[in-house]
Formats: sequence, structure tokens, C-alpha cells
Amino acid sequence: MNDLEIIALFEQRKEEAVAAAARKYGGYCQTIAQNLLGIEDAEECVSDTWLAAWNRIPPARPASLRAFLGGITRTLSISRFRSLHAQKRGAGLTLMLSELEDCLPDPKGVEEAVETRALARLLSDWLRGLPREDRVLFLRRYWYGVTVKQLAGEAGCTENQMAQHMRKLRQALRGKLEQEGIAI
Repeated sequence: MNDLEIIALFEQRKEEAVAAAARKYGGYCQTIAQNLLGIEDAEECVSDTWLAAWNRIPPARPASLRAFLGGITRTLSISRFRSLHAQKRGAGLTLMLSELEDCLPDPKGVEEAVETRALARLLSDWLRGLPREDRVLFLRRYWYGVTVKQLAGEAGCTENQMAQHMRKLRQALRGKLEQEGIAI
């Protein structure tokens, strides 16, 4: 079943929409949640994804169902992480987010400096300007939450080499944001 058919089922409020979305994108959403949380908590977030999609379609009519569901899963996973973090669990996401701290502006500063859409456009343009390999690495690390160790293993380099490469990418992002006048 293609995405338009699944979206149409959601719009018609047919329960088979959830089953079709789960069949097509369940593994994808599970991977996102699992990279951020771990297996047990990931399953709960993926289940919550289907409910959130049911509640959001309509009125939303996503251009990309995959991205829409992935975004919901990621948001739910980060919320779940924050809840768990208060209980001293989830060190993997803490590390990933702390790596980005030094190259992203404070949310309050962003509101004063530029609109959120302008920042998103700037980030998208920066990502598009990267070589494909770097763009994929950056997104896998900071969107999908893949560990540096796993990225290094897949790239055939050491963990330290990959960590240094990711640091250079973050520095490049920070430089681009500062060049555009965004306070970090």
C-alpha cells in the first residue's frame, strides 16, 4: 500500500490505516526509538506514534508519511528520554545531545535572532552543502541517534577517528551559524 492510500485511510478514520502504517514503517520507527531509548521503551514510543498519527491525520496531510511518522517517533522518544533521564537512565541520548550543545543556539536566543523557519532553512542549506557521506553521517548521528561506535564500525575506522570527524562537522555547523549572525 502506498503512502497516499495510507493517508486516505487515516482521513477516512479507518482503523486499518494504523495497521498499514505499522506494517510499512514499524521497523523504521522502531529503529529511531531504539537508537534513542533502548528496546523496551522504544516499543512503547512506537505504539504511541500510531495513536499520535491517528490524532494528527487529519487535519495534517503529510507530504512524506515516512518523515511525518519518523518525526513523531523521535519527538516521543526524546520526551520519554527526558522523563527517564530524571531517573538517571538514558546516557546515550545525553551524550548525543551534549555533543550538539556547543554548536546550536539557545532556543531563547533563536527566537530573538531569527524565526524558527529561517534557522531550519539555514540548517537544511548547510546540510545540503555537505558531501553526501558527511550529510548521511550527521543525520544518522543527530537525527537517528546512531552511536559513534556503530558509525565507526560501518565506516571501517576507529571510534576516535569517527568522533573527531563528527567534531569537525559540528565545528563547521557552528561556524556557519556564527557567520550568519546567530548567537551560540
